[in-house]
Amino acid sequence: MKRVNLKGMSGGLKAMSTKKRIGLLAGLAVLIIAIAAWVISRGNGSIQYKTAKVKRGTITASVSSSGTVNPVTSVQVGSQVSGQIKEIHIDFNSEVKEGQLIARIDPETFEYKVRQMQADVDSAKAQAMMQRAELARQRVNLANARIDMERRLKLVDRGFLSPAERDTVKTTYEAQLELVKVGQANVQNAEASVKQKEAMLAQAKVDLERTFIKSPVNGTVIKKTVEAGQTVAASLQAPELFVIAEDLMDMQVETSIDESEIGRVRVGQKATFTVDSYPGRTFEGEVKQIRLAAQNVSNVITYVVIVSAANPKKELFPGMTANVRIILDTRENVKLVPNAAMRYRLPSTETAGKPAPRGTRGNWIPAFLDRMSAELGLNDDQRTRAEGILTAMRSKVAVAHQAPEAERKKHIQAARSEMHQQMLDILNEEQKAKFEKIIGEYEEKRSSSTTGRVYVLENGNPVEMKVRLGLSDGAMTELISSRPPEGADVIIGTQAAGESGGSGGGASKARGPRMF
Repeated sequence: MKRVNLKGMSGGLKAMSTKKRIGLLAGLAVLIIAIAAWVISRGNGSIQYKTAKVKRGTITASVSSSGTVNPVTSVQVGSQVSGQIKEIHIDFNSEVKEGQLIARIDPETFEYKVRQMQADVDSAKAQAMMQRAELARQRVNLANARIDMERRLKLVDRGFLSPAERDTVKTTYEAQLELVKVGQANVQNAEASVKQKEAMLAQAKVDLERTFIKSPVNGTVIKKTVEAGQTVAASLQAPELFVIAEDLMDMQVETSIDESEIGRVRVGQKATFTVDSYPGRTFEGEVKQIRLAAQNVSNVITYVVIVSAANPKKELFPGMTANVRIILDTRENVKLVPNAAMRYRLPSTETAGKPAPRGTRGNWIPAFLDRMSAELGLNDDQRTRAEGILTAMRSKVAVAHQAPEAERKKHIQAARSEMHQQMLDILNEEQKAKFEKIIGEYEEKRSSSTTGRVYVLENGNPVEMKVRLGLSDGAMTELISSRPPEGADVIIGTQAAGESGGSGGGASKARGPRMF
């Protein structure tokens, strides 16, 4: 360790002039005072709140996912017979017509089988002819036996022949009759054999025809898996030879939506998607189908949603990866609050703010009456009576909120039902239909809403307010409740005095537990 020569330093200070020593000491004192002031300010600094304004605007809720671009209809073309590919008449991207020959399997084996089946048919027909001839001979013998029997019976009746001769002649006739029946059966058997051989011949001809592989639809060949000379085996199932897309100008995107979001997806909703091949470009479509078959991948349940994709210029290729955004709902001219305001919570040390008492919600009745007057055309008497009905309902709902949790919902629903019936009693038929539509919209909005909590800065102090929330786009959320009003300052974060911070709309510094 290096030794410090204190004696030398002391001598150096003594050597300084008195004026220099005074200046040095004064500088040290200023520095100490500044450090002390900084420490005090850090220890006793007041809290400053970052705020954002409640404003009006348009909000769009959406769900995003990735999917694959595919043709609406694609047909797998296979072979129903086994054999060697002799000819191929198309290639990738070939345009084909329905019934067009696209490949040929070597037909030699099937041609020989057709010839064999044709010979079997000819042989069966010859056998049938022989059986028909034999049946004709037996019928002639039967006719002779009947004539002989009739003649002998007359002789027996006259006494020229014994009764034993009558029995003999009858037996002979009956035996010949049975031979005719046997002949008839043999003819039927021979004719059935002919039909069987003809069916086998027809099957052989069908198999021969199947060696001609034709396009089942008009479209474009997007896949080819065989070449000339390759052998295909159609034992258990038809092997895939080609895939033909019926119309590449009409495509679709197959995307998987999580089970937590699928309940909000509806057929007909607008959708947009992008593909990596065209950066910065957005394609439009709409939801065409929601498939009910669930897919379980690593214990994650998803459902396939089909989104239409017009492709008039054939810019989209089958198999492209699409980033899909489905528009669930859009609401215009609504109050919006930043999501950061719902996440912010007061630390336990901040006691300046007092929760807003229940029942301080704004009066929604004038706005509701104004809308009904405009859309239903209420006269002065109807408006006055409607205001009384709504005010009475509001009072009943306020009382219901004081009821036990188990009965609260029942009381509130009863108050709403009573209001609904009383309003219908003062309206005419045309007004009733419009009123039902308005109530339906309010009920739909109420059923899709959730509750939350924000802190509003009033006179420099945070005041807690419970709010009802609607749509959210991830950054902003629709504010359904009347409070806080438009233009109010909601707290989105805090910062110590002197700390640099962004504007009210920026990200807040975490203080206390978060809601999400």
